[in-house]
Amino acid sequence: MATSDEFKESLRAQADIVRIIGDYVKLRKAGAQNYTGLCPFHGEKTPSFSVHATRQFYHCFGCGVSGDVFSFVQKIENITFPEAIRLIAQKLGVPLPKTAYASPMEAKDARLRGALLDIHDRACEFFQQSLQRPEGARAREYLAERGLDAQTIKLFRIGFAPDSGFLIKDRLKGEFSEEILRQSGLFAWKERDVDTRASEPKAPGLEPMYSKFRNRVIFPICNDQGRIIAFTGRTLATDEKAGPKYLNSPETAIYSKSRVLFNLHLAKEAVKALNYVILVEGQMDCISLYAAGYHNVIASSGTAFTDLQAKLLARYTRQIVVNFDPDAAGARATERTLGLLVEEDFEIRVLTLEPGFDPDLYIRRKGKPAYEEALKKAPLYFDYLIEQARTQFPVRSGQGKVQAVNFLLPHIQRVTSAIVRDSLAQEIAQRLGIDSAVLRQELKHVSTTRSSSTVKATAEAQANHAERILIRALASAGQVLGGEGRVSSREGVDEEFDPARQALYAFEAEPLHEGLATESLINTFLMAGPGVTDPMSLPLSEGDRSLLARLLFQEEEPLTPESLEAAVHALRRIRLRRQLEQVQRELQRPGRESSEVQALVNEKLRLKRALMDPGLSDPAVEF
Repeated sequence: MATSDEFKESLRAQADIVRIIGDYVKLRKAGAQNYTGLCPFHGEKTPSFSVHATRQFYHCFGCGVSGDVFSFVQKIENITFPEAIRLIAQKLGVPLPKTAYASPMEAKDARLRGALLDIHDRACEFFQQSLQRPEGARAREYLAERGLDAQTIKLFRIGFAPDSGFLIKDRLKGEFSEEILRQSGLFAWKERDVDTRASEPKAPGLEPMYSKFRNRVIFPICNDQGRIIAFTGRTLATDEKAGPKYLNSPETAIYSKSRVLFNLHLAKEAVKALNYVILVEGQMDCISLYAAGYHNVIASSGTAFTDLQAKLLARYTRQIVVNFDPDAAGARATERTLGLLVEEDFEIRVLTLEPGFDPDLYIRRKGKPAYEEALKKAPLYFDYLIEQARTQFPVRSGQGKVQAVNFLLPHIQRVTSAIVRDSLAQEIAQRLGIDSAVLRQELKHVSTTRSSSTVKATAEAQANHAERILIRALASAGQVLGGEGRVSSREGVDEEFDPARQALYAFEAEPLHEGLATESLINTFLMAGPGVTDPMSLPLSEGDRSLLARLLFQEEEPLTPESLEAAVHALRRIRLRRQLEQVQRELQRPGRESSEVQALVNEKLRLKRALMDPGLSDPAVEF
């Protein structure tokens, strides 16, 4: 989708980056214009992700990622730039201009995705209507047996797929082409071979389509924006031809099961408000808990939990209670899921129910108070795993202790903090009855190196106050200045103060930045020239980008002609001092001709006189 520059800039001006990012990251105010939170793009426990409300950009001082509202949505949703524009426009209720696509392929993909979303809406309406018809009586009985009332059924848009394989096709074929219907994931068909025995041989091709979902209770699957993208069908048949108990839509252009969490669209506000989430396996588990009042519950839909799902969940919280089925398969799934969550720095508790009870059955049989009590007693994830190790291996024997340690070591490796790993080693040693020194030695043999993007702050530490002021001035082009930004000149004539233009003029007139820690950053501004409205988009090194972000996030005095003049004088004084030091070193070199010595002495006197300039020696401008 090729969107006009005018529309993009208009949308950028309307999009409050704090509000948009706040839908994904829990932000806290950290100054007049700054907000901080845990970075959604890498695991961390201490917030290093910052958003600037006035300049409308974000930067993570942990992993170095930065950008504007468009790049954030594009990155976190894993979508294209045009799709990010469309999504932001939808969030703001801004109508999109007439769409023009950059290529025929882009236009085709956009039309396909839009049509598939429409098909799933229409199919859901069909399934909901079928549930209310006479043929949906058994499905209604099943849902009543599972304790679901009409309000819950309506909220989750639960429906019924009739036993016929063609009714839904007949409903949809008037609105959508056969090609689109075949790509929807709702239908199946058989490949047709050439029949050489027939009097009129049929050419290879496709047999007529029929519905994949037949005689099943239908549960819609939504993306985190609430759009239906797939379905799960629970069979009502009991004969050998019933097929799998649960049948899921295949992956399509709008559905990738590794990127979706069931019920996240309904749960995300409660998750953010409560700052923790309950993760279950099955959709009925999720629906039952939600109906019981646990609105912060989501499900992995019975599929293996993925790192993409963990990253998606981390947008909303990093505190989680994992409540998978207590059978052997559930225990293995719990361990796999815990491993992924540990790597993403989640604070994890594991809720294990009595044997024979999944969350749905437990809440229906024992009630909410019993589940609430179990929830309160859910142990921390490593306490859970240690008990798993003690249960699976005879830790009284040396061999059993080795097996238990080998079971736990991969989980310890995933912990990002060395301090936490050491604490866990002590806890495990005590619980398993082994020497903690031996366990630490065992840990040393296992690689615990972790890749983390750390940004060096050397330039920032060395940058003096004058450099900071002038860099802020260079980055101020296009920024709306407040009352402090408009001042009267000393001649008494009111004129608009342009700090970026004044700073550029100072550096172009004299290379005051040469040899400074910020030289490369200032050079980038000089090469870009005037009119840099988005300084974070400049081609900067990782260190320079981090330094610039830190300077822009700092709450300092407003830019004025006086503060810029003082900064220029301070850098000029620094430059003169360096030149004087260089001349003094040259004078100390032996073997110079008398004429060279005299020239150096004259230069030394000139530099000293320059340093005695009242403007440079004013204590108020010592930076």
